[in-house]
Amino acid sequence: MARPRIKDVARHAGVSEKTVSNVINDYAHVSDRTRTVVRASIEQLGYRVNLAGRHLRKGRTGIIALVVPELDIPYFAELARHVIREAEKCSLTVLIHQSGADRAHELAALAGFGSTFVDGIILSPLALTADDLRDRAGFPPTVLLGELLEEGADHVAIDNERAAREATRHLISLGRRTVLAVGGIDAPGLGTAEARTRGYRAALAEAGIAHDPAALVPVDSFRMPAGARAVARVLRDGVRFDALLCLNDQLALGALRTLYEHGVRAPEDVAVIGFDDVEGGRFSVPTLSTVAPDKAAVAKVAVQLLRRRIEEATDPDGGDPEGARDGADPDAGRDGVVDGAGPGVQSPQDRIVAHRLVLRESTEGHEGR
Repeated sequence: MARPRIKDVARHAGVSEKTVSNVINDYAHVSDRTRTVVRASIEQLGYRVNLAGRHLRKGRTGIIALVVPELDIPYFAELARHVIREAEKCSLTVLIHQSGADRAHELAALAGFGSTFVDGIILSPLALTADDLRDRAGFPPTVLLGELLEEGADHVAIDNERAAREATRHLISLGRRTVLAVGGIDAPGLGTAEARTRGYRAALAEAGIAHDPAALVPVDSFRMPAGARAVARVLRDGVRFDALLCLNDQLALGALRTLYEHGVRAPEDVAVIGFDDVEGGRFSVPTLSTVAPDKAAVAKVAVQLLRRRIEEATDPDGGDPEGARDGADPDAGRDGVVDGAGPGVQSPQDRIVAHRLVLRESTEGHEGR
């Protein structure tokens, strides 16, 4: 049996071949009714899109890059899973690159790895500066994750300062008065650690608790061993504390291990809260309270923004309007497009994604206590 073609789908659905193409390419100006009819015909006939040809006709490869500092940090691994899932919905393939938080690697990624094999980049930068990002002429479309390095670039993040303030407020509401910030940085800057430290200090100030610079516990990485070493150091130095705000869950899990080894109970003696809501925190003993960013939403918004930029770069007209002849509404919205998007080049988007405080045993105690 011959493989069905676009003209077969068009005949079955009672629309033009252009309209079938517009539905396949998810263009905006096709009515919901027409879109539903065409998709039903595609399913019934078993039509399969030639993705390679489709992308090449648009001057694209159908490949985007996700660039993260370290793949074995659980937050980035979980985020990558969500990005891949969202990209698949748009018929995009994701190339994952590990930068090692190295500026040269991040710059290479920003420049598209010196080739044209990626249509766009989702980048979580740690080493780049605002100057590095300011002149992106000739670079692939890029969406930044994490703290905003400059205005004028598409950007997706949670409100880290607010989130840290909420987490610290919760610790204080439990009666904790000596809260250490593991991984805290007492310096101006636009990074995630700096933003979370500002939120921590703001919560202390609101509660009338004087800030002690010694309450910021430095770390040499944001991994579990670093958290374990940092807490071992403050215990060895005789620092008194009754709560830990750890700037990610890896630090918090390492801290919990050291507390256990030293006979310090969590949360009875020390309440502990982290950031990121990684899977390991749901199975630790005690389970870990944490700030949970909506990772699925971060991925969805980032892919949406990048897809729009890719379309602007390679298809500025936004598709063939012929679908309007088949009952389309020219102003109809497109599934999955960022709110407020319209024809033409859009202004840069600064999107703040929701977070929530997840309270578990490391601050609340075991059930029934």
